[in-house]
Amino acid sequence: MPRFLAVYTMKPEDLASFRSLPKAQQDAVDAVGVPQWVAWEQRNAASILDRGGMVGKTTRVTKDGMVEAVNPFCGYLVIEAETADAAARLFQDHPHFTVFPGDGIDIMPFVT
Repeated sequence: MPRFLAVYTMKPEDLASFRSLPKAQQDAVDAVGVPQWVAWEQRNAASILDRGGMVGKTTRVTKDGMVEAVNPFCGYLVIEAETADAAARLFQDHPHFTVFPGDGIDIMPFVT
């Protein structure tokens, strides 16, 4: 079955805004979102090959050396589905963007 990389995206300014909220407000969002995220993973467990994880600051390596970089990537997982559309449908109404300040989830097929 085809495999897909699902990359959670979030605008850096949205993350900064969320992190600037009082801890009690952040905890309240987590109290709602984390159980929904766990439930999503349980519903889709058969399609998840690698739960991946959330990621932090980026270091970009180029032929000119290493530099700090900014991108919208904040996490990933690897799933399998019959088609790209079927993979994308798994993420409709995902708590990443319905509860948390994420702005999207990019779905990309592995091609090798």
